[in-house]
Amino acid sequence: MTPETKVHNILFIGHLWPEPTSSAAGYRTLALLKALLRMLENPDFKKTNGAHWQLHFTSAAEKTEFCAEMDHWGILSHQIKLNDSSFDHFVKNLNPEIVFYDRFITEEQFAPRIHEQCPGAINILDTQDLHFLRRARQNELKNSVQNSNSDLSIPQAINLQTDDSIREIAAILRCDLSLIISSYEMTLLTQQFKIDSELLHYCPFMLTLNQENNLSPSFEEREHFVMIGNFLHPPNWDAVLWCYQSIWPKIRKQLPQAEIHIYGAYPSEKVWQLHQPSKGFIIKGRADDALKTLEQYRVNLAPLRFGAGIKGKIADGFI
Repeated sequence: MTPETKVHNILFIGHLWPEPTSSAAGYRTLALLKALLRMLENPDFKKTNGAHWQLHFTSAAEKTEFCAEMDHWGILSHQIKLNDSSFDHFVKNLNPEIVFYDRFITEEQFAPRIHEQCPGAINILDTQDLHFLRRARQNELKNSVQNSNSDLSIPQAINLQTDDSIREIAAILRCDLSLIISSYEMTLLTQQFKIDSELLHYCPFMLTLNQENNLSPSFEEREHFVMIGNFLHPPNWDAVLWCYQSIWPKIRKQLPQAEIHIYGAYPSEKVWQLHQPSKGFIIKGRADDALKTLEQYRVNLAPLRFGAGIKGKIADGFI
């Protein structure tokens, strides 16, 4: 590449460094990055938009040992700081033509500086899922349970006129395009919130099918129940606690020898306190490979009482 060659930059700003083995959000972020790389390598794209593009990923979060290795795929990674002028200098020098934000809170934090330093950049928001929808469902469930004598109470109506919805809708309207993971959320945004469909793009999970299905254990070779999900995600913790308190005792009564194995990244002390082998309720902690873990079991339980988007644990179960 000669000094005169123009390099076009794409910047992806993450709320966290993606951990594809820890959460569906991390898997989705990495899938988007890989899709961008495939696009940049497409001959038709190069012919139309120029041959020299570079993808960058950055986050203000601390890296962990489970982060994806960006350099392995040719993605340049950068550590940034929140509320620090160093980001202004970084992004001005980089001068990206396209900027992605994962989650609306990332857009809130960094988009004003992008607009100031790189006013010509295209801004794209990956909502991951609609956070205001998940939080509204969580609040309605909490209120429904408090006002009844049963933890099985399911709210019939959801209040979506919240501060969270105002913030997230505002981020969507500020961006040139937003990626929406579920068809339900597409309908909600266009019909209830009257957002122009031209501002939205339906982008569900980009799943890779298991090419070794024939090598997976047969149903007869599998045993027990399984639950899987990052414990830092509130719907997952609620599901585990609800299962422990209400669902598993009923299953165990019918199947006294059955066990349920609970997998998930970042289990806290309150999670480990539910480890009760005598009741067949066993906390396993992090799963190194979700798909290989799931294929050892007969039943994949996902008793989620609130959430949004598409459930990665269910999609993994299908694969």
